[in-house]
Amino acid sequence: MIISVFANLNIGEIESIARQALAVLNQSDCRVYFSDESKAVIGDVHSDFLPESDLMKACDVAIVIGGDGSTMKVAKNAAIHSKPTLGINAGRLGFLSGIEKNELHLLKKIAEGDYRADERIMLKAEIIENESVISTFHCLNDAVFSRGDFARLIDVNITGDGREVMSVRSDGVIVSTPTGSTAYSLAAGGPILSPDLNCFVITSICPHSLMDRSTVVNSECRLEVKVSSDVNNNAILTCDGEPPVNITGSGRVAVSISPYKARLIRLKPDNFYEILKKKLIERRI
Repeated sequence: MIISVFANLNIGEIESIARQALAVLNQSDCRVYFSDESKAVIGDVHSDFLPESDLMKACDVAIVIGGDGSTMKVAKNAAIHSKPTLGINAGRLGFLSGIEKNELHLLKKIAEGDYRADERIMLKAEIIENESVISTFHCLNDAVFSRGDFARLIDVNITGDGREVMSVRSDGVIVSTPTGSTAYSLAAGGPILSPDLNCFVITSICPHSLMDRSTVVNSECRLEVKVSSDVNNNAILTCDGEPPVNITGSGRVAVSISPYKARLIRLKPDNFYEILKKKLIERRI
């Protein structure tokens, strides 16, 4: 079993977690790779090192040590390479993580093949200008359409397969996958969706309306989003919390299901609802 570990060893206790994880994996006769940049921090351990760009191609399983943002980034890259991902929580909620930092002994299950990988759909967002696709993003959590620099509302119009789905004046709109339904969409009042569903949820951000609810659409539906604003404002698209890109009034964004699926490894028997209770209700982390 070849495992690549993705971790920023200069942050908090991640170096310590990485060393402990490596000790367990070495006992399980796994070949473990870290990035070349990690050599300066843990060059004294029994491990191999590769350029960061080669880590994903070399491995059977990707392990990421960090919070949900780090896990999401690695899991998306792993999805493109058809590799499963295990997150070790070194952040706050760790909703995408498979184990906590005090459960590293469970890593031996990776070498034994004693795990399951849950498939999660992703969405694809394409920015279209003059009928040409100028940018494409694949999102595990969400695509967020929001106002730019000024605290002024924007108008968002969404169609699905050519028919109007929503027209709202608000701070913005979130188009979320089931995985992302427990993230920004939930904070904006959206519903919690089981991650094995094949759908998207559309949730307004601070809508200027007395009657506004989230809308759930089939993930096979092709959505088109157009955003307009006043002359002193602008609108932006943010995909999975990455740096935003501007959306012009003449452009539109097509949202559809991505051809890639993330595969998140689970080493514990907890199901989604038990994890939900621990992480968001009881906050037992």
